Amino acid sequence: MKKLAFLLLSIVALAVQAQQPFKFAQLTDIHLNHDAPEHIEDLLRSVASINATDGLDFVLITGDITDEGDRYTMERAKNIFDLLRYPYYIVLGNHETKWSDSGCTGYEEIFGYERFEFEHKGVYFLGFNSGPLMRMAYGHVVPQDITWMKEKLSERKTIPAIVVTHYPLIPGDVDNWYDVTDALRNFDIRLCIGGHYHVFKNWSYDGIPGVLMRQNYRDANKKTGYGIYEVTEDSIHVNIQESGEPLKRVASYSLKGDIIDVNGERLDPSAGAKEYPSYADNKTYKQVKESWLIQCGAGIYSSPSLDGDKVFVGDDTGVLTAYQLKDGKRLWEFASKKRIVGTPEAKDGVVVFGSADRNIYGVSEKDGSLLWKVTCDAPVIGAVTIRDGVAYIGASDHKMRAVNIHTGEVVWTFDGVKGYIETKPLVNDQHVVFGAWDNTLYAVKTNTGKLEWKWDGGIKGMHYSPAAVWPVEAKGKIFITDPRRAMTAVDKDKGVTVWCTKQSMVRETIGLSEDGERIYSKTMNDSIVCYATEGNEPKQLWATAVGFGYEHAPSMPVEKDEIVYGSTKEGMIFALEAKTGKLLWRHKVGNSLINTVVPIGKKQVLFTATGGEVGLLKFK
Repeated sequence: MKKLAFLLLSIVALAVQAQQPFKFAQLTDIHLNHDAPEHIEDLLRSVASINATDGLDFVLITGDITDEGDRYTMERAKNIFDLLRYPYYIVLGNHETKWSDSGCTGYEEIFGYERFEFEHKGVYFLGFNSGPLMRMAYGHVVPQDITWMKEKLSERKTIPAIVVTHYPLIPGDVDNWYDVTDALRNFDIRLCIGGHYHVFKNWSYDGIPGVLMRQNYRDANKKTGYGIYEVTEDSIHVNIQESGEPLKRVASYSLKGDIIDVNGERLDPSAGAKEYPSYADNKTYKQVKESWLIQCGAGIYSSPSLDGDKVFVGDDTGVLTAYQLKDGKRLWEFASKKRIVGTPEAKDGVVVFGSADRNIYGVSEKDGSLLWKVTCDAPVIGAVTIRDGVAYIGASDHKMRAVNIHTGEVVWTFDGVKGYIETKPLVNDQHVVFGAWDNTLYAVKTNTGKLEWKWDGGIKGMHYSPAAVWPVEAKGKIFITDPRRAMTAVDKDKGVTVWCTKQSMVRETIGLSEDGERIYSKTMNDSIVCYATEGNEPKQLWATAVGFGYEHAPSMPVEKDEIVYGSTKEGMIFALEAKTGKLLWRHKVGNSLINTVVPIGKKQVLFTATGGEVGLLKFK
């Protein structure tokens, strides 16, 4: 009887707790930047206003707290957030994930987590990253976060829940929105809260209500703003508090029974705006087959590296995995302490890669055993190029290093870089060429690391740096593309512009033909273009409408055996004739960013994707 009485009392206590009203605030899209001191003023004003508001329980901060994702600005933001009289919970925005000198690890070090979950007065909250990590692409929720989300929600299946992200969970914003909403629809999700659009929006995410709050910094009317949410026994009321204005209610949602939108219309959880990605290309181009495909369970932001019969892939959990080329069999794993962003390279029995744990590693191709490591002063998110037994790799400590792959000895260090390095350097007998997130392209001597020249092309603004593109060289020129939508040829000896064109609206992708006669790039809408490497003026040879739509992912075109291969942010891999541009085939392997592919002999293509896929295509 005592046990039964205790159980009944516990149920009553939980019921009473669920009926307790509470309020919380939401700050989003703050965009702190050293060039915009008014944004700091706006945040301080909002913090003061929130602190003057009695009866709040906590504050949600939903991303884009900075413009450039740098540690200094995030620390400055935290110092301001710590002035809040209420506890706060925060998720990353795309400005913390796309541009990050730490490979997004600085955020966790500063705020203590990359995702959060808590229960408050009978409502469960969980927040996670929904942005593209280090690569320009759609937002993406990584496999391990979806698994975590489902596990946590399963533990509280009968409790109403509120999901907190930066991006809206819809097509065109999050590439795997359907994976997320399919998982969420199994639970009692009452509302999804986010930002990103800088205006208030009321949406349905496949039948799940979604709210985007206005930005914090002052708008055209010079008013700052944030959200105030009132949770009652049966409803969630959404309000906007703008400076100098009374609190304005903009939406209400049911906390019990059927989900009701702001207009009182019932949202059928089985309906909504679901539009699954189309795989029609795979039926049209039947000559392409997936020889093998593995879902590794973690996000992948780097290309595969191939040496002999082994494939090497680094992932979001910091694990480097070796696979067997012929069938994808997992051979071994080596775990670093933080995520791997840059593409590894393997040669002469050694795999070299950088990790956000601030180390460059050399491990054995045979069994993954550690051969050596070089500790840097900041995370290492650069890709690796190996030439003549030396690995060249850049880091976020503003240094490019040359490391002997057999001994781990640092041959030289160039420390004249102002920004962080994520690119794969171009290396030949003369020089090492690479861009950084400081508007600059650098060339240093291969044998000594001494600076040869610097080029900035008149670029202003960190976000327009030639930093994600992998440079190529032919006919005495270095070729790059940058976020200004420009293709540029730079004199390899003098570091001056030979020609520059915005004719084709290309962005951060470049590839070189095997004979050095042509360069290739993706445009930002549907097409691949080909230009001649010869001459002092841009000369377009062909352009092909591949049909991939809007595109801004930095995955490089690669030629092999007179076929050009490319990939997109929405899971497409395609092939064209190198000399004519004729489209040969398209194949879809998922709906997330395909990193730069690796074509190999006998018409095969290795690939990795941010969705966690590793695979091998074969075609006739």
